[in-house]
Amino acid sequence: MKLKKLLAAFTAAALVLSLAGCAGAPSSASSEAAQPAVSAASSAPAQETAAPTQSEPLRVAGLKGPTTMGLVNLLGLSTDSKADENGLKPSQDGSVLYNMYGAADELVPLLVKGDLDAACVPANLAATLYNKTQGAVQVACINTLGVLYVVEKGDTVQSMADLKGKTLVTTGKGTTPEYVLRYLLRQNGIDPDKDITIEYTSEATEALAKVQAGEVSIAMLPQPFVTAAMAQTEGLRVALDMNAEWQTAAGTPLVTGVLLVRKDAVEADPARFADFMEKYKQSTEQTAADPEGTAALCEAFGVVAKAALAQKALPQCNIVFETGDAMKTDLTTYYQILFDADPTSVGGALPGDDFYYAG
Repeated sequence: MKLKKLLAAFTAAALVLSLAGCAGAPSSASSEAAQPAVSAASSAPAQETAAPTQSEPLRVAGLKGPTTMGLVNLLGLSTDSKADENGLKPSQDGSVLYNMYGAADELVPLLVKGDLDAACVPANLAATLYNKTQGAVQVACINTLGVLYVVEKGDTVQSMADLKGKTLVTTGKGTTPEYVLRYLLRQNGIDPDKDITIEYTSEATEALAKVQAGEVSIAMLPQPFVTAAMAQTEGLRVALDMNAEWQTAAGTPLVTGVLLVRKDAVEADPARFADFMEKYKQSTEQTAADPEGTAALCEAFGVVAKAALAQKALPQCNIVFETGDAMKTDLTTYYQILFDADPTSVGGALPGDDFYYAG
């Protein structure tokens, strides 16, 4: 099918995007229907009574980090730890087969081939995949809002305007963090090329090391790394919440992660996917109702290294389950801003209306 033809090109594209972050869906299993006995005196024709079909589990992937925190309560801890040929393990209730990945380039080929049905991915990657697969995927929900924060070892930054004339270190050159930072600087009257010095590193740990060494005092970092960094660095504080700054400038929340699903997986069994979405919503709600239990699952699934860190970071990770018109409004605003900055950041074109799952 056309998705297979795109796989080779797509793997290379995913390698770039991850620096920020079979044919079709499984078929439903069915059993042969038994023909009921008919009385010899009966003139009514025999009828087959079909047994209820049993849906195959939905195959779902998560990226280690905030975008998958809302999923862990749905998965639960299964006593069956056996993985299939693609490394997928069953959820506690058996409705989902899942795996966790460290980077987007690991799961993108599987999603494109059809070895996965859905995946939690960075929001801009979702738009890129939509364009590269000619609309074969769609976004089902926003699962994570803004996770970027400006931290400072000191007390000179109280607003975006205070960044003028400063040096800031961050990750994500050529990806979403850079676009977010440059947009917000411009919205606050700061020329990102003239009025501030921005240094980029390949990893958040490298950026933090520069702050700890006293080379710079200001950094833009993501959660849950910010929580870990503050525990490791005396005097480090959160100076700016970039989600709040984006809300002020753009009028909508900053989006980080989404659930992306193959359209053929939805069409093959709409009831199965609707059931999954309801369970996903309940799982997300559980992150706020039971942060301790959620944090323990985050550690168990490798989403975050330690439960104590996950529990402390959860309130700042902005885990949500946003669908429908709200999802479309927030994403279209976000994509337009990224497109204006660099069309390739969303795959070269803004997604069409069919990109947004309506349920």
